[in-house]
Amino acid sequence: MVDINTAKENLISAGFLNIEIDPTLDLFAEIEKLKKEKNAIILAHYYQEPDIQDVADFIGDSLGLAQKAEKTDADIILFAGVHFMAETAKILNPNKKVLLPDLNAGCSLSDSAPPPLFKQFRDKYPDHIVITYINCSAGMKALSDIICTSSNAQKIVESLPADQKIIFAPDKNLGAYINKQTGRSMLLWNGSCMVHEIFSIEKLTKLKIRHPKAKVIAHPECEAPL
Repeated sequence: MVDINTAKENLISAGFLNIEIDPTLDLFAEIEKLKKEKNAIILAHYYQEPDIQDVADFIGDSLGLAQKAEKTDADIILFAGVHFMAETAKILNPNKKVLLPDLNAGCSLSDSAPPPLFKQFRDKYPDHIVITYINCSAGMKALSDIICTSSNAQKIVESLPADQKIIFAPDKNLGAYINKQTGRSMLLWNGSCMVHEIFSIEKLTKLKIRHPKAKVIAHPECEAPL
C-alpha cells in the first residue's frame, strides 16, 4: 500500500508517481485494460521512445495529435508529450480530461517565452500584431493575434499587408527564416529550442564530406548558417 502523503511528495518532486511496480505485471496488457475501463486514449509525440509509441492510439506532432483527440469519443486523453502539447489538446477538447504523465515535462522553446515578460514586450509595440508559433504555452497563445505552425507560418505572413508591423514569437530562428523568405522585417522575440540549436556545423560538414550525395534536411527552427 502506497502512503498518500508520500505519493504526493513524489509527484511534486519528480513530476510523476515514482513508485515500485510489480515486475511480473504485463504492462502492455495492463495499459490496454485501463484504457478500456477509463475510456481513455493515449497520444504519443514522434519524440517518444518506441515502447510508448507502441501503446499509443495516435502518433504524430502536437497539433495533429490534439486534432485527432477531438474526433474521438474518449473521456480521458493521456498525452505523452510536454506541457504546451497537453494544453493545446485541452483547448481543442475542453470537455475531456487531459492528463500529462510527467508534470515536469517542459519545452525549452515554450519556457523561453514567459507570458508576463512577453506581455511587457508586446505592450511596447501597440501598432504590431502578434503571430505566435503553436509550440508555446496557453498563456502565450492568449496574448497572440494569430497562431501558426511551422508549415503555414510563411503563408500567413505573406497574406498580411506589406506595411503591417509584426511581432513573431517565440522562435527567433523560425522568425528569421520567414523574414528571409518573405523579405519582411518582423520583430522577433529572443526565444529558441535548444534541441534545434545543438547541431554542430562542423559535424554536419564532416558528414557531408563523407557522404557527398546525401541531402541535408533542416527544420527552420534550426539556426541559420553563420
